[in-house]
Amino acid sequence: MVFRRVRVPGKGFWGDQSRIIQIGDASGGIFEGLQRTQVSGSFPSDQGDAWEIILGKYELTRGQFAAVMGMETLVAVSHDPEVQTLSTLKGRSLREALMKPLTYVSYGDVVEFLRRYNQWLFDPAHPERVEAMPRVDGVPGYVRLPTEDEWEYCARGGMEAIQAGTFDERLPFPVAEAVEFAWILDNAKHKLRPIGLRKPDIHGFYDLLGNAQEMTAGLFRPEVWQGKPGGVPVRGGSVSTPLAELRSSLRAELDVYGWDPDAKKIEERKSFNTGARLALGSNVVVSSAQRRAIEREYAAYKAELRRTMPVGRTLDNLVSQASVQIGAVDPIIERLIKEHPELQSSLAAVQDSLSKARERLELAQRESARSLAQDASRNGVNLSVYLSRLERLAGALATAKELAATSARYQEQVAAVEKSMADLERAAREQFQGYRDKVGKLGEYSREHREFAFQQLESSKVTSREREVLTLLKKHVAIFADQRRADPDAWFEDFRKQFRGFLDS
Repeated sequence: MVFRRVRVPGKGFWGDQSRIIQIGDASGGIFEGLQRTQVSGSFPSDQGDAWEIILGKYELTRGQFAAVMGMETLVAVSHDPEVQTLSTLKGRSLREALMKPLTYVSYGDVVEFLRRYNQWLFDPAHPERVEAMPRVDGVPGYVRLPTEDEWEYCARGGMEAIQAGTFDERLPFPVAEAVEFAWILDNAKHKLRPIGLRKPDIHGFYDLLGNAQEMTAGLFRPEVWQGKPGGVPVRGGSVSTPLAELRSSLRAELDVYGWDPDAKKIEERKSFNTGARLALGSNVVVSSAQRRAIEREYAAYKAELRRTMPVGRTLDNLVSQASVQIGAVDPIIERLIKEHPELQSSLAAVQDSLSKARERLELAQRESARSLAQDASRNGVNLSVYLSRLERLAGALATAKELAATSARYQEQVAAVEKSMADLERAAREQFQGYRDKVGKLGEYSREHREFAFQQLESSKVTSREREVLTLLKKHVAIFADQRRADPDAWFEDFRKQFRGFLDS
């Protein structure tokens, strides 16, 4: 059984802002709504500068299940016709059959496998079996299923993808290369393959996407953290997933106890394309000393960081959060006035103060949104100017190269134009980065505040260039507000198209 480590930023137990990630996909299915959550590792890294999620390098195989549970048990619990013929196979055929993902077994069978595997690991007669197990405060971990957020964090590429700016992309590899990384409908045609035959991802995981969809821990909810509890969440798609539907956020429900309409009875579901991948976990509290340590750390976390985490926020924007919290006080005051009429005058004064505070917060949000829109517009105008200059220089460069072909004395002119273009390209990218950052911040404001910001900008005297930039800005902010994700390549191309051949008027 082979596992891979995926680092999670932040060395503290309670984490920090660097652990807040975005999961889901606004363009995905109904169960993939965008959410922000804090991802955490189960074990501190050896260097103590981060935590780690430890996930199976491969999907759980038939052979591994048989090694723990026995071949007879595999045959008894499996509904896979191929498994029923294992006793007739030998040599390479048998090895390949056992290297296929374990599927066609129930969730209960996987849970029983985990129980038996952990019992084997922790047999007091064989202390050597847990020597390599990661530990928390000296206590070894155990084998379990990964959680949904652990699975998606790893599938998206972890810290490396966050640092590269690719974490929020639909797939962790180019769409054109998908069949090189995953067994899906397009190249597998509903047929499972032995593990490890496609390319590994950035962390060395095989078949995280495709081959068998993988059970995760917990209960399936319409949204990862809320909604009606149902069956078991499965992630990653399978050999039956078309390329158009493949994405890191893809999730579905395995109905652990499903209704058979033909037999008119409930039965344990065993799916031909549903398997599992193991993870290593540990308890939150492993010792009294460790509990005291996390209690001490919690005081500082609660005072400073918790309110900025998803668990401590009602809205993405902190000023909006304060406004909502003030509004929540109104019904409490109304109830107190009814219960204590003698305090009506004092409570009314408090209510008036809160009302004025809410008005000031509203003004602050409007002004902040307006300021962001103005700054983003300024970045956009600068970007458009650089793009216009680049377009003109491209024409000058073509002319200079034609002249240089007839006379060497024009080579210096070619070099000078190329240097100017390189400088402008760099400046344009810097302005675009500022534009993109401000679009992201502005996209977290309510629609009302965004519209107010744009109305303020449009009501002032603007040039034709500024008007074109505002058109793009409104479009990009609306996209970000809906999808909570930037599309930098498409947005930059929007600017190129909008200002191709543009003449200021």
